Amino acid sequence: MAYSEVILTANVPNLGAEADVVRVRRGYARNYLLPRGLAIEATAATKRMVEHLKAKRAEREAKELAEAEELAMRIGKLTLRFALETGQEGKAFGSVTAKDIMEKLQAELKGLKGIELPKHAVALESPIKSSGEHEVEVKLHADVKAKLRVVIEVPKVSGKARGEEVVSEEKQEKKARKKKAKGE
Repeated sequence: MAYSEVILTANVPNLGAEADVVRVRRGYARNYLLPRGLAIEATAATKRMVEHLKAKRAEREAKELAEAEELAMRIGKLTLRFALETGQEGKAFGSVTAKDIMEKLQAELKGLKGIELPKHAVALESPIKSSGEHEVEVKLHADVKAKLRVVIEVPKVSGKARGEEVVSEEKQEKKARKKKAKGE
């Protein structure tokens, strides 16, 4: 097997980071890495250039880490509130998933310029089905994780006898407004 030594100019998953000198098969280098600009051939001159690339990479990584830490502080101050419907026995209908939390978190952070969260940043073992305050981990960077407070609220429910339809106060108010609008 023929191998080539190349210097990566960008992060390549499962291979290496920017400015790493790696050995790969000649065809992989020639047909994939070099044409896409992900690597350059490792020669004496390009190996000297590696120092410049490493300095650039360290600067970029430090900037990304600082941004992630600042975002973690902002997220740590946030509290997201969700409402879950429950039955007479207090069992929840539905749950709050990582996707729900992610959507609400992105809506909260929408005003901040240039902030994009990774798709799977919210680490939730299983959907939240119980009321109360929960702490959810948000992965912002390989070295930075933020703690987000999520409060699950249960709307007040009225209903007296067993078997009677349980209707939340919110729904009763909506019905009353509709009747008033119709003139009943």
